[in-house]
Amino acid sequence: NEVHEYSIVQALMERVLTEAKARGATAVHRLSVRIGELAGVEPELLASAYTLVKDNGLCDASELEIRRVPAVWACRDCGTEVARGEILRCPACSAPAKLVSGDEILLGRIEMEVP
Repeated sequence: NEVHEYSIVQALMERVLTEAKARGATAVHRLSVRIGELAGVEPELLASAYTLVKDNGLCDASELEIRRVPAVWACRDCGTEVARGEILRCPACSAPAKLVSGDEILLGRIEMEVP
């Protein structure tokens, strides 16, 4: 599964370098990434892949901050949150629940040095 994390890091680096170059950055110091618990990504493998890929000049001294996002389900009709471990139906109106967070991979913030 390491190939999956490696490809995610490669896509992440492309995005970061595009943003950094567009702003004339001289260095990238930190990236903040949100990973949903159902995204199929191992944070340890992602961090390890980042260490291998980041050596490209702008990002070689940067840190990767990974924040895990728990899976949350809610009613698709009224928005009532469904408690973890419960049947995926709304406790208020019995409508089916939908996943509202927990499957995402999001680049939240890039801290960079701009002259």
